[in-house]
Amino acid sequence: MASPHNSAEIGDIAERVLLPGDPVRAKVIAKNFLSDVKQYTEVRNMYGFTGKYKGVPVSIQATGMGIPSFSIYVHELIHVYGAKKLIRIGTCGGMHKDLNLRDVLIAQGVSTDSSIVEKTFGGAINFSLLADFDLLSKAVTNAKKLKIPAKVGNVICTDRFYNDYNDKDGVFSANGQTLNEKMIQHGILAVEMESAALYLLAAEAQVQGLAIFTVSDHVVKKEYTTAEEREKDFNDMVKIALETVIQE
Repeated sequence: MASPHNSAEIGDIAERVLLPGDPVRAKVIAKNFLSDVKQYTEVRNMYGFTGKYKGVPVSIQATGMGIPSFSIYVHELIHVYGAKKLIRIGTCGGMHKDLNLRDVLIAQGVSTDSSIVEKTFGGAINFSLLADFDLLSKAVTNAKKLKIPAKVGNVICTDRFYNDYNDKDGVFSANGQTLNEKMIQHGILAVEMESAALYLLAAEAQVQGLAIFTVSDHVVKKEYTTAEEREKDFNDMVKIALETVIQE
């Protein structure tokens, strides 16, 4: 075993990796999209698989929820197993009125309330968390080829799933607006919990990172999908991610 959190041996994991949070989703993707599949880890039930997509080796590694869990897996994938192209595929909460349930969103940039950036740079700068442009441009092109409508823009990556950012009487109010309203005004499309870590760690290691999401619920419209739908459906983002990750 090459790392404390993954029973894969060196060489078991491909340089191209898709990163769902949910272990069940990882298993479903590997079964439905890859050939010649080998499961390389089940440590902590955080499943990982390597197979081939259109003849190209691709790994699917579950990461769990939130920046701390995600960061552990991504750090080890990059620095222990040699991952070079990493695409987060997960769910997000829509915030903008033009987003609907099951829409696909490609994250061009990420804002965050996490201290991960501040701690990395000691508060000296506000580092911009950006997608790898090569992966981003290819993902947009592939979405068009697949005839999958995909929106591109900024997301907010938060440390808390349950927060009071929409509380007009809370400490987050500014000029009569809630923080959610302020973020929407400034073009934040959706909220999620992992992409800040991916874009920061990928930049540090000089590898390629991209996050693609499916809207599983809507913060403003109060609309939701089921847990089963989140595990077994939402295949449009997977198709875009696979076509993108195998391209040279």
